[in-house]
Amino acid sequence: MGEVWIRTLGNGLVRADRITEISSTRGSLHEDQGFSLKVIVDGKGHVVIDDGGLQGSLPERLEYARHVEDALLLAIDEAHGSETSMVVSYEPERERWSAAPVSVLTGRLPEVV
Repeated sequence: MGEVWIRTLGNGLVRADRITEISSTRGSLHEDQGFSLKVIVDGKGHVVIDDGGLQGSLPERLEYARHVEDALLLAIDEAHGSETSMVVSYEPERERWSAAPVSVLTGRLPEVV
């Protein structure tokens, strides 16, 4: 099976199997709107989503963020089922997670042995 990577907000990649925690907080810039979601690897937080535009009360926004967390876990599980290495990314315009083979993102074809 291939590895699974998560794309961070700054276009970095973290290995999914090294994530120890997924956490959500209120938006980083606005207390009255938004949320952020980060993954923790080796004690360091990596922001995956920073959505300052989500309206609603803090409990409503954090509940939405929990649904996004659950969707991330499902996307990781699905990507683990692939034979190739995959990158899981959040698509803010579609409000969903997607997975793509690393070879598609890098433009490199996998080696045939």
